[in-house]
Amino acid sequence: MSGKSVLLVDDERDFIDALSSRLERRGFKMSVAYDGPSAIELVGKSTFDAVILDLVMPGMSGIETLERILEIDPDLQVVLLTAHGTVKAGVDALKTGASDFLQKPADLEELLEKIQEAAAKKMILVEKRTAEEIADILRRKGW
Repeated sequence: MSGKSVLLVDDERDFIDALSSRLERRGFKMSVAYDGPSAIELVGKSTFDAVILDLVMPGMSGIETLERILEIDPDLQVVLLTAHGTVKAGVDALKTGASDFLQKPADLEELLEKIQEAAAKKMILVEKRTAEEIADILRRKGW
């Protein structure tokens, strides 16, 4: 379907392994992390088109993980996914920088759509940043 690189982050191993397998069968390149620190490490080492992140995890919360991920890659689009969602949690996630918020169990087609939207938005942001950097270099060099 897409070849997009997606990171799934959730402390529920059975859930994340099953979802990862379903997304791989649809052509996504999947990576998984079962906690916030592991997700942050992967984001520091690899490039992802989108991240699907659980809001409620033991240890480091989804919001804290989101903040740390966006420090590493401000253009990365993160969709928060949780069974413990409230309107306030969704609003807080969006204010923190999440690109979207879905409740478990999320409809697979809706999740696929959110991943595609997140990847497209990241591409636009990266292209814009690159164009700005090139324009800045050209201004400084006087070409």
